[in-house]
Amino acid sequence: MATERKPPRGTRKRDVPLTKDGIHAMALQLIDADGVEALTMRKLATALDANPMSLYHHVPNKDAVLRGVAHRVGSQFSAEDRGDIPWQDRLRELARDFRELSHRHPKLMGYSFTRPDYVQPEDPFWQALIDILATAKLPEEEIPRVAATLVGVFTGLLLSELNGALQRWATLPPAPSSGPDEEEAPPPSKDVIDTMFDSTLDAAVAGVENHVARARERV
Repeated sequence: MATERKPPRGTRKRDVPLTKDGIHAMALQLIDADGVEALTMRKLATALDANPMSLYHHVPNKDAVLRGVAHRVGSQFSAEDRGDIPWQDRLRELARDFRELSHRHPKLMGYSFTRPDYVQPEDPFWQALIDILATAKLPEEEIPRVAATLVGVFTGLLLSELNGALQRWATLPPAPSSGPDEEEAPPPSKDVIDTMFDSTLDAAVAGVENHVARARERV
């Protein structure tokens, strides 16, 4: 019986098209499964059923792929225009939505949070944050600095949550261990981590409120 021959690589119909957007989509699938470190151009080409060299007609290197994937995920973030609620609640919703997005792609976001170029001026998250701080009546010249501080707080907290550090820190005893045989405390539940995140949001909101109040006193 004759064995059915497969068409040559690159001639079969692909589930994901060999375009820049298709490359980013497949790369995101591979990163979600195995992490950023495991992604290579060769693995990406195999997943796309393409010759590795053909990828370079669309993307110059892996760093460019990762930037494109990060932009693709960032564009999924959408902040509703909720001018009907206080800015404090808008800030809380923004941070919670950002956290939800991070949990959908933890391996990519854990990598992205360590890069200084992760947030760009055109990002929906950044634009929404700027708008919220303007609504809070923060002086215009202070908005970028306060926004940068809040991004640092949110991404730092989320990074520690995604890599498990926050969960471990939450189980550390208030005093040094009494001995090598002392059992480690079980990791905190999701509800506990959620409460810790909300507490951080409350502190962030209070910090912005204090900042606004001090600015008014200087006027």
